[in-house]
Amino acid sequence: MEYRIEKDTMGEIKVQSDKLWGAQTQRSLQNFKIGKSKMPTEIISSLAILKKACCLANVTFGMIEPDVAEEICATCDDIIDGKLFEHFPLNVYQTGSGTQTNMNLNEVISNHVNLKNKTRKTHPNDDINKSQSSNDTFPSAMHIAAIDVLNNRLYPSILNLLLTFEELSQKYKDVIKIGRTHLQDATPITFGQEISAWAMMLKNSLSMIKDSEKYLHELAIGATAVGTGLNAPIDFGEKVCQILDTETGFPFVSAANKFHALTSKDALSNTHGAIKTLAANLMKIANDIRWLACGPRAGFSEIFIPENEPGSSIMPGKVNPTQSEALTMVITKIMGNDVTIGMSAANGNFQLNVFMPVLIDSFLESVNLLSDAINSFNDNCATGIIPNYKKMEENLNNSLMLVTALNPHIGYDNAAKIAKFAHEKGINLQEAAIQLELVSKENFKSYVNPEKMV
Repeated sequence: MEYRIEKDTMGEIKVQSDKLWGAQTQRSLQNFKIGKSKMPTEIISSLAILKKACCLANVTFGMIEPDVAEEICATCDDIIDGKLFEHFPLNVYQTGSGTQTNMNLNEVISNHVNLKNKTRKTHPNDDINKSQSSNDTFPSAMHIAAIDVLNNRLYPSILNLLLTFEELSQKYKDVIKIGRTHLQDATPITFGQEISAWAMMLKNSLSMIKDSEKYLHELAIGATAVGTGLNAPIDFGEKVCQILDTETGFPFVSAANKFHALTSKDALSNTHGAIKTLAANLMKIANDIRWLACGPRAGFSEIFIPENEPGSSIMPGKVNPTQSEALTMVITKIMGNDVTIGMSAANGNFQLNVFMPVLIDSFLESVNLLSDAINSFNDNCATGIIPNYKKMEENLNNSLMLVTALNPHIGYDNAAKIAKFAHEKGINLQEAAIQLELVSKENFKSYVNPEKMV
């Protein structure tokens, strides 16, 4: 393997000849051999978008020559397009400010430009990092990446499942079944009404996440090291955000208080809290569906779900609710990530939070896992839900809680006597009511009508 010598303020270090990174990236590789989690590609792309916007802003302030900027921006575009990802090898568990990943970008962009050397040599710090520091680029990239995955991954997946539930709710709006509270029989409900609750959960969760997104639009760029803006032109952050608006289509704005933008991660923590709420709703939905499908002969068995694969290596013919299982396992990961994000956000010290890499890695993992799991659940389970009409009718007619319809006519206590007597004797409610001489057959049929109870 061939090497070249790279230099930084600490001296010389060997780097593989075919790699575009420089000395600081190499030192990070050697000093942080911790786990296998690499910095998410979304952060690399977002930093490249930010570097491009900073470069263009520097041109407008007369800080860098237009022809040099053109070469820098071309390299940034290559990174955004995923062409140079093999040159970004650093681990998540590095310096808590993300400095080494910021320098990884600076070094790769600079070296890539210098390979062509059309105008002049560029320097990672003096050119690519001009008017910036890791302290304002990395948190800005975190927000850019978060906005991107929310809009392009999570929201579409939620909307697909929401549409499925809305269609099923309408389709089965007249299918009457027994309701359940406390895992016990309750009064009737339509299957469409039951599904409508699932749809509303998704609609509310989507609204909550979108409401939280406005705080992510504020970027720290222009704050430089501690929030004072030292070494950046006045209004640099505002100019960068204008360019980002054009580049991404998202309404980014320069944070009103840069000191807050550097040290606090409340925006990401807040949004992930809303994502956790979505996860909690999905846990309930997935559990409802696997409960309703449990059986096929010794459970509720009120719905049929798609049979996608064999469920047992020893029990022939067994099929399991595997999509619910996969989704709920993902949800446990989201719950764990929320703890990591909360702890990370709580540990900003003085002018900087130094838990940023693990925070954004956890955030992006949550969004990507949840997006994939929702899509899988929708495509391989939800769209194929079918009522077991026979079982629903059987459970409805056998329910003791239909007796609730008698309350206005004979009172709660007498209705309770009928339910208890029917349960003890193993007979239906009508028979119990007649034997107890509390309701006539004709009145019972008039009063206890499931269609009037929903």
